[in-house]
Amino acid sequence: MTRKYFGTDGIRGTVGQAPITPDFVLRLAHAVGRVLKQTDAHPTVLIGKDTRISGYMLESALESGFNSAGVHVVLLGPLPTPGVAYLTRAQRASLGVVISASHNPFADNGIKFFSAQGTKLSDVWEQAVEAALDDAPVWVDSASLGKTRRLDDAAGRYIEFCKSTFSNDLTLKGVKIVVDAAHGAAYHIAPKVFHELGAEVVAIGCSPDGLNINHKVGATHPEALVQAVKEHQADFGVALDGDADRLQMVDAQGRLFNGDELLYLMADERLGNDEVVPGVVGTLMTNMAVQVALEKRGVQFVRAKVGDRYVLELLEQHSWILGGEGSGHLLALDKHTTGDGLISALQVLQACVRSGKTMAELLREVVLFPQVLINVRLQPGVDWQANPALKKAIQDVEAALGATGRVLIRASGTEPLVRVMVEAQLLEVAQQSAEKIAATLKL
Repeated sequence: MTRKYFGTDGIRGTVGQAPITPDFVLRLAHAVGRVLKQTDAHPTVLIGKDTRISGYMLESALESGFNSAGVHVVLLGPLPTPGVAYLTRAQRASLGVVISASHNPFADNGIKFFSAQGTKLSDVWEQAVEAALDDAPVWVDSASLGKTRRLDDAAGRYIEFCKSTFSNDLTLKGVKIVVDAAHGAAYHIAPKVFHELGAEVVAIGCSPDGLNINHKVGATHPEALVQAVKEHQADFGVALDGDADRLQMVDAQGRLFNGDELLYLMADERLGNDEVVPGVVGTLMTNMAVQVALEKRGVQFVRAKVGDRYVLELLEQHSWILGGEGSGHLLALDKHTTGDGLISALQVLQACVRSGKTMAELLREVVLFPQVLINVRLQPGVDWQANPALKKAIQDVEAALGATGRVLIRASGTEPLVRVMVEAQLLEVAQQSAEKIAATLKL
C-alpha cells in the first residue's frame, strides 16, 4: 500500500496548503486517536513543537482532534523532537507527537509521531492511520471526551536526561562553547545543558520570534557558528537544527565537522574506552573515508537508505548501537531511542575531554573523499527516472570513476528535489561529474 500523506519523516508541507491545514490536522489527530483506541482503551498522547508561529494553530487542531476521539493530551510546549521521544517513554504515554518541519524554513511545518517506546513508528502503523483518514469521523459522547493538561517542567526533565548521558567522572569546566539552536526548539534548553555541565557558554540562534527558525543560523547554516567561534575564541561550536535532532560541530580553528566525521568520533570514543563496537550503520551518502577508517579498526560498516528511520531499522536488525547521516542525524541507542543533536554533541565532547585531544587530532586518520551534492528542483509531474539523458550521463560517469568513486541519485523525501551526489578522490572530478549529471535534469 502506497502512503498518501506520510513521507520519510512524518507529514510535512507548506502551512496553509494541503495537508498542513488545521482542518486536515484535526482529522489526522482524530484518525490517529481511533487507531490508538484499537489497542488502548484510555490513550494519552504528548504534543511538543518547535518555535514556528504556525505551531500554535496546529497544536490546537491536534488537541481538538485527539480529544474528539476520547484521547487525553499533555502539552509540552517548545521542545526538541528527541525530547518528546524521551518524555513519551518516561511518562508511559501511548504516543508522542511533534509539530515541526525540522530544518525547513518557518513557512513549512509538519507532524511526526513516536511510539510509546520513543521510537519512530512503522510503515504499517502509518498505513493504518491513512486508512482511518478515509473513514467518516466517529465523535465520542461528551462524557468520553479526552482532557488536556500541560507538563510545566518538560524542558527541565529533558535537560536532566541529556546531562545523564555525559560521563559522571568528566566535566566541561574550562571549556568555552558557542551553542547555536537555530532559533528553534532547543533555544531554552541547549545552553543550559552545556552550562550545567561546567562549560562557559556563548548562545547564538536562541531568540526565536516565530519567523526566524533556521534563518541563517543552525546546523543548515553553520557559517554563523564558524564566525562566532572565531570571534569569541571558543574551544568548540555546536549547531542544532530547528527541532534539535541534527548536529554540526566546529573546532577552535573554525573547522566544520559534519555528521560522518562525528559518527566516527562517537565510535572512536567507545573503542578508546575498550568497548566493543561490532558495527556502524551509515547511509548511501556516508563518505567512503569513514567506512575505510572503521573497517581498518575491525568495525563492520553497512549502508542504509537515506533517512534516520532506515538507519534505525538496520541498527535494530544487527543489534548495533551507532549510526547516522552526514547531515548530522546521529544515533547512539545506548543513550537514546532516536537521533538527538544534544546527546550526540555530548558524546563527541566526552571523547575530546577524556582523550585530551581535539576533534581534528582524533580524526587524523580520516581524510574525507570530496563529495559534490547538487539539488535539482523539479517541475510538477516530471518523471525524472524515465529521463534517457540522465541514464546515459550516469553510465558515463560511473565508467570513468571505476573504483575511485561512486554516484548516487535520489529524490528528496520532503521536497520536490532530485539530489545528485558524486564522490571521487579528486574534487574537480566530483564537481564536473555531478554537474554533467545534474544538467540532464534541468533540460
